[in-house]
This record gives sequence, structure tokens and C-alpha cells, in this order.
Amino acid sequence: MSELFGNTQERRWYIVQTYSGYENKVKANLDQRIATMGMEDRIFRVLVPVEEKVTIKDGKTKRVKRKVFPSYVLVEMILEDQSWYVVRHTPGVTGFVGSGNHPIPLSPKEADEIMRKLGKEAKPKVEVDFHIGDMIQVKNGPFAGQSGPVVEIDADKAKIKFRITVFGRETDVEADYNDLEKI
Repeated sequence: MSELFGNTQERRWYIVQTYSGYENKVKANLDQRIATMGMEDRIFRVLVPVEEKVTIKDGKTKRVKRKVFPSYVLVEMILEDQSWYVVRHTPGVTGFVGSGNHPIPLSPKEADEIMRKLGKEAKPKVEVDFHIGDMIQVKNGPFAGQSGPVVEIDADKAKIKFRITVFGRETDVEADYNDLEKI
């Protein structure tokens, strides 16, 4: 085989296109091929970027995992003829992102941005149908039946701060999303 890519010895992230819905299968196949073909020193990581979202609507919580880049897998590798061949001929792979047979790596800035985003996505994103100023009512807990406006939303803790009147004074109270409903 001719030297298409040379031997740069530089680790870079490449985007590999797959058949729709085959991203996890391609990752599993590629991981297996890397091990059986002894490519651990050329192909380092294979990622199917996913994010988990938590939606809360009408008091019901639903967790959904979705692919950040449907039909694509990220591969960290040193691009050379043999590593290209292993990835390109993995079942389910349709090709590399690039021009013709010349894959174009992600820039270090793009790769860092994606990795940073994936690191932050370790915690599920919480989406709620509450907004600051919305009137809510407490369904459960010591303040059940009380109502008031939303003053703060803390998505990381899945809490909402709202204002109610206790003993004739306005007080900010915090509760879980699940314990509240919009009025």
C-alpha cells in the first residue's frame, strides 16, 4: 500500500461518518478491531458523544439520552495508512469527514471545545416548563397548597426558589421541581 498519509506521529481527533443509528455499533466494532489488530498505539479513543436531558413537564420527569452528532463518531488517532484502513473498513463506517480520501482533523480548539462540552454534560441537563415570574403552587411538603411567583431557577440542583407569605411576611422558599406545578 502506498504511503497516502505519511507517518506524522501526531495524535488528532477525526470525525468518522456512520450509517444512521449505527454509532454505538461502529464504536464497539472499532474497539474490537483496535484490540485484535494491535492498533492501540495508533488509535487511542473512540467516542459517541451523547448528552442526557431531563425534562419535567406537568410534574413528570423523563430522562432522554440523545446523540450530540447523529451519524458521526469521534476517533482520536495518528493518521497513517494502516490506522486509516482499520477505521475506514470497520463495518458501519461510510467514511471520514474531509475531502476525498484525505480526512481533515478537528482543530485543537474544536476538539477542546467538544471535550469541554462533553465533560459538562456528565450531569444531565434539566429542562422545565417554569420561568422566573411564573405563578406556581406547591403540591407536596410542608408548604403544600401555598402559591407564589418563581424568583430563581437552579438547574444544577433541580430546585426552584419561589416567594410565599408566611406569618404575614414574604419569604423565599426552595423546593424540588417535582413538588411544584404551574398555576
